[in-house]
Amino acid sequence: MAVVGVKLVKLALVDDEQKIIAGEDGLSESGIYEIDNKDLGTKSANITGLAGTITKIYGNNTAQDVTTGAAAPTVALDVNNLDFLISQKLKGFTSDGKGGWTDEKKKQHVAMLIQTQSIDRQHNVYFGFGNGLWTESEKNLQTDDADEHRVDDASTYTALDCIAFGHVPYKLYSDFEETFEESAMLGEVFGGYKAEPVSSPK
Repeated sequence: MAVVGVKLVKLALVDDEQKIIAGEDGLSESGIYEIDNKDLGTKSANITGLAGTITKIYGNNTAQDVTTGAAAPTVALDVNNLDFLISQKLKGFTSDGKGGWTDEKKKQHVAMLIQTQSIDRQHNVYFGFGNGLWTESEKNLQTDDADEHRVDDASTYTALDCIAFGHVPYKLYSDFEETFEESAMLGEVFGGYKAEPVSSPK
């Protein structure tokens, strides 16, 4: 099935049990952070490694069978202007309380949900990653000349096995199925997250 665009990316920090971290220690009061207009949106999310390596098994001089390795997804993300403090938390950097941030090798686990759409824009397709690591390996700074040389926020997300998915690294969701429940999806991807009930107008 063809899909189009990157409609929205949602992120959250998760603990050692892959449960969402909310409040001051998380990315927001609810724990979920949306990369939206305030960040100028996500330019691209290149997902690779969704299938494991296939190895042929030979016998009697012909290929008789195959073995399939485990999927090992990585996502190369390009965000136009990711919030600075959010970026440091995603990488697991530690603040000195004076504006400085250092990499103390404390791996912060991150959950991520990427939303795209069917080509008729009538349905949503989601790639859910309930556990992974966020890294930023380079910043290619360039001097401005007659033009502004902007450097986007390019990061790599390495997915790890997720307990809620049955110990596999990712799960696909779509509202093509009538039984699709967004709240159930969010609760799985973001480790026990529960949306606040919407109050009815009086």
